[in-house]
Amino acid sequence: MTESHYIDLFDLQTLLREDLEEAFPSLLWVRAEISSVKARRGSHCYLELSQSDEDGTLLAKVKAIIWAGKYAALSAYFESVTGGEMQEGMTLLFQVRVNYSELYGLSLIVNDIDASVMLGAQEEARQKTIARLQQEGRFETQKALVLPALPYRIAVISAEDAAGYRDFMRHLHENEYGFVFETVLFPALMQGAQAPASMIAALSEAAGSSSVAAASCSSPAPDATPAPDAPHSPAPFDLVVILRGGGSKLDLACFDDYDLAVAIADCPLPVLTAVGHDQDFHICDQVAYDYVKTPTALADWLLDIYQQEDEHISSYVSRLVMAFNNKIARMEARVELLENRILSADPRNILKRGYVLALDGDGRVMKKMGTLSPGDSVSVLFPDGRAQCRVVETVSENDKP
Repeated sequence: MTESHYIDLFDLQTLLREDLEEAFPSLLWVRAEISSVKARRGSHCYLELSQSDEDGTLLAKVKAIIWAGKYAALSAYFESVTGGEMQEGMTLLFQVRVNYSELYGLSLIVNDIDASVMLGAQEEARQKTIARLQQEGRFETQKALVLPALPYRIAVISAEDAAGYRDFMRHLHENEYGFVFETVLFPALMQGAQAPASMIAALSEAAGSSSVAAASCSSPAPDATPAPDAPHSPAPFDLVVILRGGGSKLDLACFDDYDLAVAIADCPLPVLTAVGHDQDFHICDQVAYDYVKTPTALADWLLDIYQQEDEHISSYVSRLVMAFNNKIARMEARVELLENRILSADPRNILKRGYVLALDGDGRVMKKMGTLSPGDSVSVLFPDGRAQCRVVETVSENDKP
């Protein structure tokens, strides 16, 4: 074979580079999914971009690079817009320059990123999920449940090492009022693609539990000593709480998942959610029995129920004591009145008012003079003593001149 029938590899690669540079002389926007990302702060960011069809069949892929000087600014921008870092599975718009190296082949040099495609797709999916759940009537299912007057047995779905879970447990179990709760943790992933399925499994387990193992019937806050006499019951839980502290929008996107929302709506127990920050409001919050903004606020929500009941009981006791005291006061007034009547009828008190009391020989009070005869013995009682007398003469009222 003569030299005219082949071309050196380098020459081929050079021709390809020149043709590509001529075909794409300027920057262009490319829509693609991140299939892998490797980046370190202060260094370059290496990406693999791809595109798949609706069935998930890979149609195209290419390597992409964000140089260190550009990556610092782009990552900061991306995080400010989305609340998180670039991750696998995200579909974004990349402004790129086509690059072809004789040594490394085709790659794209990223100059800018537009996250609106991803955010728009997420919001569109979110609105479709809300509409679907509304059509199915699932937004009112949990609201129809009845929460026990004093919820005591609480199933907790959270990550065991999450700060939000620790805050909730500490705030609930170390409350200043001394209220005692029974809490059981059902661990689950709280972010990422596998989080919805993990939480659904935990929710199913909590709702289906008919008894609580003695070893885990009461889970006090870390480093806290549980009450030794806290009651244990094999009865189902009174409610389920789903806890997660703050995070980026991307981290919390799992709480807009349709299947998770359905699992919450269909749960036979009241479900309370406490996910994210004050500005966060997720589909799971909307279908739950009720929601609060943070795990600590959820602990306060439960404590408020007990505190209000405690105040109600205290008020009832106060009214009961007041009624009892009023009744005792009325009884005491009647006793005092009777005592005064008895004292006023006491002969000794009569004598103190200047009267005397005459007794016959048998010691009986003499009410009429007609029973006396001269020579009879009579005792006369004075306030300060007794005088023994003998009758000399009797004079009737009829005998007076």
